Amino acid sequence: MSVPTDETAQTIEAAVFRRLVQHLDENKEVQNIDLMNLAGFCRNCLSKWYVAAAEEEGVDVDYEAARERVYGMPYGKWKARYQAEASPEQLAAFGEKRT
Repeated sequence: MSVPTDETAQTIEAAVFRRLVQHLDENKEVQNIDLMNLAGFCRNCLSKWYVAAAEEEGVDVDYEAARERVYGMPYGKWKARYQAEASPEQLAAFGEKRT
């Protein structure tokens, strides 16, 4: 087994990120609260991490631009089309994770 160079590792990691974003886009029925309850992160977290990583590289990326990259469209448009109201059960599970 070979160990990838730093450049190759970055290429692989970038491909994984693109695949994750594609997978989330293909599964819009999975709500952010579901992701938070199951995995402790959501699409908005990915957007924040994108902004933070850009800042580490000295690149200024607006949070809304990062969300558009992750959501595949402006967040408000995605929210209006795909975001469902959280159920009491989802909210309770989210609250339990926070305590």
